[in-house]
Amino acid sequence: MNEITLRAMRFHTLVGIMPHERTVAQPIEVDLDVSVVDGAGVIDYRALYDIVAGVVSPGPTDYLEEIGDRIANQVLDHNSRIRSARVAVRKPNVALAGPLDYAQVVVARNADG
Repeated sequence: MNEITLRAMRFHTLVGIMPHERTVAQPIEVDLDVSVVDGAGVIDYRALYDIVAGVVSPGPTDYLEEIGDRIANQVLDHNSRIRSARVAVRKPNVALAGPLDYAQVVVARNADG
């Protein structure tokens, strides 16, 4: 089994449930790790990046979990050699009562269900 990792992909998108989050794009970061079984050909990581960008870009999205879930499902559907996907979605500008680097959600999916 091989692994492909795309780390700290950065996008600006509409994400969140607060009124200002529905109209002002915010930065988010996405990490993607996929496990791939051996076989003919390669998994083009440019296509994986395009999947992530295609999910993130349209917005607005209510929750980071939705972004992670959509990315994981589309990546698994992309190529039958991809056996698992782990997606971390980070939002650095979260308004909370104290200091915080970012909020992160991790979604992990296997091709088996």
